[in-house]
Amino acid sequence: MPTTSPAPGAVSPPGDTAEKAPPEPGAAPAPYGGGGRARRRRQARVGLLFAAPMLLLFVVFRFGPVLGALFLSLTDYRLSGEWTFVGLDNYTRLGGDDLFLESLTVTLLYVVIFVPLTVLMSLGTAMMLHRVVWRRGLFRGIFFLPYVTSIVLAAVIWKWIYDAEDGLINGLLGLASLGPVEFLENSELVLPSIALTSAWKGFGYSMLILLAGLQAIPRSYTEAAMIDGAGPWQRFRHITLPLLRPVLFFVLVIETITAFQVFDAMYVMTGGGPVRSSYSLVYMLYDSGFKFFDFGYASAIGLVIFAIVLVISLVQRRFLGKED
Repeated sequence: MPTTSPAPGAVSPPGDTAEKAPPEPGAAPAPYGGGGRARRRRQARVGLLFAAPMLLLFVVFRFGPVLGALFLSLTDYRLSGEWTFVGLDNYTRLGGDDLFLESLTVTLLYVVIFVPLTVLMSLGTAMMLHRVVWRRGLFRGIFFLPYVTSIVLAAVIWKWIYDAEDGLINGLLGLASLGPVEFLENSELVLPSIALTSAWKGFGYSMLILLAGLQAIPRSYTEAAMIDGAGPWQRFRHITLPLLRPVLFFVLVIETITAFQVFDAMYVMTGGGPVRSSYSLVYMLYDSGFKFFDFGYASAIGLVIFAIVLVISLVQRRFLGKED
């Protein structure tokens, strides 16, 4: 019995198994499920609902203190809770305060010593661990262990190591008939000594970040360079370093911020001495706020530190963080 084709435009009855015609070229596809945009909005609202508690905590405990410090820096705030609005007087005082300029100089010198030292230690250790196959996890734990150690404990240990009379280093120098070196009593050696202590304490974190960046570099690049005859330095300069630049930028920024916040090691090891040669900006902030109870002036110091770190981070991003 001959079959007849349905008329053009006719609707197939339910249960019809006839194959549907393909969509015309250029026609827009129908939204998945009939309501893709509405579903995406609903998913976004649900995601924001789950993230809302953390966002609230972030706003309260991050932006709240910043706004509070900004307000305090414009006032003469007293411990009793009374305050007087003084405008920019606290910032004007900073410009004419010799102690502030001296502590700023000390902090910048410390940054210049600490940041390159920590980055080089982290990068060198990360490259060494990247090549280690046997007991790699053990060595990672050993190098990361100082990071989880208390900075106060590390400072106490290194203070004994640097001690001019009973310290470990001077004890070894004495075996070689060399005179004692006053690491923490010499104005020229105190900042490098504290920087070395802080670098030993904190390089493990940056080491792990750089190690992850090294492991993300495809081995095919290095193998191709080796086939072309490139040596270790050429491979590092033209392959490893360019591909590692975003990670290096991140490490450089966080270590710069850490350097500007130095206080604990100086407080424990030297107390700001000798002759304020280890008296940092945060040390001055601490004395202004908790020793002299000048909270408005201390807040102004804190915001100036924030502004300096922000400018330096933007400069670092300009020269290191940009994409080629």
